[in-house]
Amino acid sequence: MKSVSRRIARAVAAAAGIVALVCTSACGAPSSAQTSPTTTDASSSAQSEPIEVVASINQWGSLAEQIGGDRVSVTSILASSNVEAHDFEPQTSDVARISKAKVVVANGAGYDAWATKAVTKDIALVTAAENVGASDGDDPHLWFSKDARNAMAQELADTYAKIQPENRDYFQERLKDWQSEEQKLEQTMSEFSGTHKGATYAATESVAKYLLADLGLKDVTPKGYAQAAANESEPAPADLSEMTTLIEARQADMVINNPQETSDATNMVTGVAHKSDVPVVDVTEQMPDGQSSLTDWITALVKTFDETLAGAAEASASASADAARSGSATASPTDTPPDPGK
Repeated sequence: MKSVSRRIARAVAAAAGIVALVCTSACGAPSSAQTSPTTTDASSSAQSEPIEVVASINQWGSLAEQIGGDRVSVTSILASSNVEAHDFEPQTSDVARISKAKVVVANGAGYDAWATKAVTKDIALVTAAENVGASDGDDPHLWFSKDARNAMAQELADTYAKIQPENRDYFQERLKDWQSEEQKLEQTMSEFSGTHKGATYAATESVAKYLLADLGLKDVTPKGYAQAAANESEPAPADLSEMTTLIEARQADMVINNPQETSDATNMVTGVAHKSDVPVVDVTEQMPDGQSSLTDWITALVKTFDETLAGAAEASASASADAARSGSATASPTDTPPDPGK
């Protein structure tokens, strides 16, 4: 009986609605049925507009685009390896871009304070430093850390989903695709570690410290020199001498150089390395032209390190073989001491 009553009630309500609609149309007044589609279309249009994302640097801007796909519009302010990131001063237009963004993606750890300071409470801020617990004074080159990349990818997907919940599944699929690529990269890195156990490097600046640690390489840069580089100051003469002596003795398998941070000291170190046949690998801070994504760039760097170390090992083996042959060729019977018994 209750079911029958409910059906009767719904029928009466439907009939009343039809009568009201007819009366409204007859009176010439605009109906909700006429205005509703327009409102719905406008709402759908607003929801489908790409999320405005501004990244302080193109390393994180690339990741923001990988996760967001065509549901985001990403602008990277620092997008050239010709610009010195540590001394960068934003233009008024850069600050204006940040103020209009829905999401700002930054590095943190003091690397891009100009960007984080410009963010208002209405803007979602995603930073690598916050995601891995880094702070000012820590090495800021976090994009080279696999932990930071994974944390940032997840945080970006979650942030986008909060802004466009209707696209949550899309962002999750993009995240899964990225994670698949990252896993391939980390597998390559694991294979690298197995191939180059015990390999060492010295660095003019700590740009790739996290990546090289993830690869299992040992940093033999003298502490004094490394500290001066971290403080963006010239190393003391004794620290510079220790660095060049180490390289001349070939105690480092390769030298990592940041071409965006040049000085008399770095020029001397790389010069000594070239003279001593120690390979120098340039690693920029910003993602260079020709690299389509952060993952591809790091994969290319790992390949470069692999080829460099393999070449250095081959050259060292060849030199040792040449030295052995040379020593054997210079030995002669006349060099043998006479037998006292004869």
